[in-house]
Amino acid sequence: MWRGEAIDRRGFLKAAGISFTASLSPRSLMALERADAVYAAGFRESDGSFGIATISERGEIIDRASLPARAHGLAHSSATGRTVAFARRPGTFAMVFDLSRQTEPVVITSPEGRHFYGHGHFSSNGALLYASENDFDGNRGMIGVYDARDKFRRIGEFDAHGIGTHDMTVSDDGTLLIIANGGIETHPDFGRTKLNLDHMEPSLVLLDAGTGALVQRHGLPPALRQLSTRHLDIGADGRIWFACQWEGPRNALPPLAGWFSEGGDLSFVSLPEETTIRLGNYVGAIAVNRREGIVGMTSPVGAAVTLDARTGAVLKEELVRDAAGVAPAASGIAVSSYDGQFNETRSKVAWDQHIVRLA
Repeated sequence: MWRGEAIDRRGFLKAAGISFTASLSPRSLMALERADAVYAAGFRESDGSFGIATISERGEIIDRASLPARAHGLAHSSATGRTVAFARRPGTFAMVFDLSRQTEPVVITSPEGRHFYGHGHFSSNGALLYASENDFDGNRGMIGVYDARDKFRRIGEFDAHGIGTHDMTVSDDGTLLIIANGGIETHPDFGRTKLNLDHMEPSLVLLDAGTGALVQRHGLPPALRQLSTRHLDIGADGRIWFACQWEGPRNALPPLAGWFSEGGDLSFVSLPEETTIRLGNYVGAIAVNRREGIVGMTSPVGAAVTLDARTGAVLKEELVRDAAGVAPAASGIAVSSYDGQFNETRSKVAWDQHIVRLA
């Protein structure tokens, strides 16, 4: 996810370079020139093909590139300008794009016996890419380590200390890997079937980013063992926000989000009952706007919710049909949807579940 202060149009143009802007159509260049912020997201075309797009805060498509299959999450390095689109589980590719177009896209293939879980994150200097992976025969989550300075060669791996490893991020100082283990067993022989809903093992884990040593691990209490910990972002105060997907009885009203800090216990957000119902027991994406001290959450059931990052109190609720991605905006929260809506613009594509702000 995006970190730090807003990037203005001039800063983005400088990062992108002349070759990028020269390739744009007049319409796309106009969209970029009036953008307060710029994002990337995966999408599906009406013909069933897939791609990744650069998008203005208004939701106008600036540029696009093809993908071999459906993407899920994205990672962006402000240090190098590279953006990675990870295949949707149980996909085996990740594609790296250079915003300046000075280098060709790089395709990363997961090693034998592994597939990507759809998420990853760069080190603070952009030298390393960490990716959540499934050792499916060993039924354990792993973090693959790739050298971005050497064509993204895989140079190592860390045990994620859980199963169903999904989203992950890196602490601001670069010393910790922060991991959401969803606790759900899957195997590519069974597609996307969830194999252990009666004995799930969700957890939230901190690893030493240099050695992979376990620093902290939070399992969920027995009553919440069917609460899959899925997505993460970090606040300005270092608070780690997590969002969940409930796999238990439909009539239950479990907590769907919470936070913790290094060395501290888990705290769950107490959402109003009507908000939990509106979210359909499923938060599909979460993002912190550090400047404004707010947290955005979306649910494909059809809702976008904004929380106070200090207290967890609900500040705003919106009905958003097929809500998908969420990211910090210049003001408030940017939201995309599976039916082509991105903030105020509807496009003839289906946006995928996550968006990332380019900074």
